[in-house]
Amino acid sequence: MSKKKKGKKPFQAPDNQDGGLSKKIIDIFKKQSDKSFDYKYVLDKLKIEDTKTRNKVIRLLGQLTAKGQLKHVADKKFQFDAEEDFHTGIIDMTSRGDAYVIVEDMEQDIYISNKNLNHALDGDEVKVYVFKKRERSKSEGEVISILTRNKTDFVGVLHKQEKFGFVVVASSKMYTDIFVPNDKMNDAKDGLLVKVRLLQWKDKDDSPKGEITEVLGVPGEHETEMHAILAGYGLPEQFPPEVEEFANGIDTKIHPSEVKKRRDLRDTLTFTIDPADAKDFDDALSFKKMDNGNFEIGIHIADVAHYVQPGTILDEEAYNRATSIYLVDRVVPMLPEILSNGACSLRPNEEKYTFSALFEVTKEGKVKSEWFGRTVTYSDARFAYEEAQYIIDSEDKHIPAEVSLSKKDYDVQPEIVEAVTTLNSLAKTMRKKRMQQGAISFDKVEVKFHLDEDNNPQGVYVKTSQDANKLIEEFMLLANRKVSEFIGKKKPKKTFVYRCHDEPKEDRLEALNTVVSKFGYNLNFQNRKDVARTLNTLLEDVKGKKEQNLVDTLTIRTMSKAYYSTENIGHYGLAFDYYSHFTSPIRRYPDVMAHRLLQRYLDQEPSASETEYEEKCKHSSEMEKLATNAERDSIKYMQVKYIQDQEETEFKGVISGVTDFGIFIEIIENKCEGMVRLKDISDDHYDFNEEHYAIIGRKTKKMYQLGDEVYVRVKKADLVKRTIDFELLGSVEEVAIESE
Repeated sequence: MSKKKKGKKPFQAPDNQDGGLSKKIIDIFKKQSDKSFDYKYVLDKLKIEDTKTRNKVIRLLGQLTAKGQLKHVADKKFQFDAEEDFHTGIIDMTSRGDAYVIVEDMEQDIYISNKNLNHALDGDEVKVYVFKKRERSKSEGEVISILTRNKTDFVGVLHKQEKFGFVVVASSKMYTDIFVPNDKMNDAKDGLLVKVRLLQWKDKDDSPKGEITEVLGVPGEHETEMHAILAGYGLPEQFPPEVEEFANGIDTKIHPSEVKKRRDLRDTLTFTIDPADAKDFDDALSFKKMDNGNFEIGIHIADVAHYVQPGTILDEEAYNRATSIYLVDRVVPMLPEILSNGACSLRPNEEKYTFSALFEVTKEGKVKSEWFGRTVTYSDARFAYEEAQYIIDSEDKHIPAEVSLSKKDYDVQPEIVEAVTTLNSLAKTMRKKRMQQGAISFDKVEVKFHLDEDNNPQGVYVKTSQDANKLIEEFMLLANRKVSEFIGKKKPKKTFVYRCHDEPKEDRLEALNTVVSKFGYNLNFQNRKDVARTLNTLLEDVKGKKEQNLVDTLTIRTMSKAYYSTENIGHYGLAFDYYSHFTSPIRRYPDVMAHRLLQRYLDQEPSASETEYEEKCKHSSEMEKLATNAERDSIKYMQVKYIQDQEETEFKGVISGVTDFGIFIEIIENKCEGMVRLKDISDDHYDFNEEHYAIIGRKTKKMYQLGDEVYVRVKKADLVKRTIDFELLGSVEEVAIESE
């Protein structure tokens, strides 16, 4: 927070000795702190007409100025005198109904009590006044004005009365329902899940007024909930008919005249490696041994920019979406199917237009030369990760039925076996070098579901990266890094779209250290390389232990969020000075922009507008965040759906979070997370101990701490709220003793 002016007393709300008149005056100036007003304006705002109160207002203006709460700025005009204590930030609501304001370049978030929110909602950009309470160490403030609403459309259940209704929003971060008058119901029925648009929220109203814009269906039904997840984030689902029509009219044939403009790589061994259930393949690898003993390795990316031209309704739709969305049971693509699964999908035995990065690589994994440009390629084969992994493990050309996509035995060309095994060896060398240079090794753990034909979860499993996944990842990283280096090092500076990742903040690292020290780990944060090295050691040490998922999750949360920008700061997590997204234009709009800009500079054209592209970068970052939240919500929904049929079932779990109202438990076998509420633990009254990340019984002194293994029973699973409530049975040790 900004320092006070020397000798100036901190602002304190005026007392009520004058019937609250001083506070009302201050509120007028505080809410428009950048403007000055005379006493006549104040009288008008307060609707004061009698002479006695008029004179009192004039006298109070002088007194408040003498106290340093107002300042005299012009003839008979006054202004609020604490401008340095105003900040602009983003509201981050808690589930308790209070909030924090996150201010850029401010180390400490500003706490806002519910009474001081003044109708601000989660994600809103607000102007906040900050004050200090002597008995509290944290910054606390009051929302003065809402600059921009984060969203005006919400999803919730409609509860109808005779002459009105109200919508209860499922989100724990929405602290109010939305009032809907009869003439704004649009024929919606009681008890249905609806989409409601916030129209206005008057100062004196307890709830905002809204209008129902869409009926989603019956709460708890699968399709309704999937639609609700997308609607809740304002994300699209179907393409507008005119966009589909435009896309279907695109010429997707391979023409000799266009091939002549490109480098022809159709005779070079090329193949794809993707998940078994993938429907679009936007990247392929090629491999060729050179006469000098080196290898020519190609990373070939679907040439989406060839089909998606600037200024078209197709491009506008792709930009607005900015990303594909991957829910548990469906994909909401950025591009219509004719492109995403057709013309731009590098399917086996088909010629395709591509944008390629070719590298001459030594046996030691060193890049000797590079080439970028538009190409035409032919994919000789398509492998699932499981098939590629079998080739890596066995170096055998014979793929057995149990791992093959076709579920039948088949033989792979010997040259492909050699290519896959050689690329794997090179990828391991390149990965090792990245780690030595300070990259952080996050092996992503993905929660996946076995779904039946009605999209009901029959099982939950965890998917981890193997060598085949890391092979693809390493060469995609190479292409992304080299493309951004190629442009980023040009003089004069060229506008480009970078994928940026800042260093973690010191306070977050210390918070992580505090948690992991409870498990016996000590972290060293002396310098940048020490941070990366010690985090990698931590992530390696926890593998296979009960606290692995907890520590992995906390470590990821410690990291700064990656984002898109034209201003390059490098990528801390990957230890790259230059990094971009180039390899997935079917599903990410920033990659489309990268393709366009790269071709622009290959054609020796002048630099593009930095302002224009920075705006597009910000939009892409925002849409990525929304899509990620929707994907997480769909996973949570499916976990609740899976667990709801197992009420009264006992599970072994690990305490994954501790709050003043309950403890979060993650079931070890299926990663489903739920809560044990403190009020539901019957053997004692438990208090939250923030220092030890634990709850402690007042009488028994029994402690349940972050990372402890416990047994729980499913108490309630709520599909609409996407929450799971557990009953605590006791620690693993306690349950073992009781069972003896």
